[in-house]
Amino acid sequence: MSTMQTIHDVPVLICEPDGEPIAAERDVLDLIGNASYQGAQWVVIPVECFDGSFFQLNTRVAGDIVQKFVNYRVGLVVMGDISGYTEGSSALRDFIRECNRGRQTWFVADAEELGERLKG
Repeated sequence: MSTMQTIHDVPVLICEPDGEPIAAERDVLDLIGNASYQGAQWVVIPVECFDGSFFQLNTRVAGDIVQKFVNYRVGLVVMGDISGYTEGSSALRDFIRECNRGRQTWFVADAEELGERLKG
């Protein structure tokens, strides 16, 4: 389940935290298609929606999912507390830092931080 919102004149598709876990790139294809159809520039997915494999970089799940969003020119926002995943992984912290420097994939703590990013 997802809803369209406009935040600082930017159309955003926001996913609900319930539903099937996202564990592979095929799990986001309908979401990307729905976002494109509705004119969303960004898709916001709560941390709870992701299977734990997304946060283990050696599985390549995160890279595959991020690449799928890049290919379709839709931004991806992972929203929520990821500290439990980043505590033991400097590689994941580096990946998140690099993503947050760009304009395609962001990891944000909450809706307020998302609003700040979209305002800029």
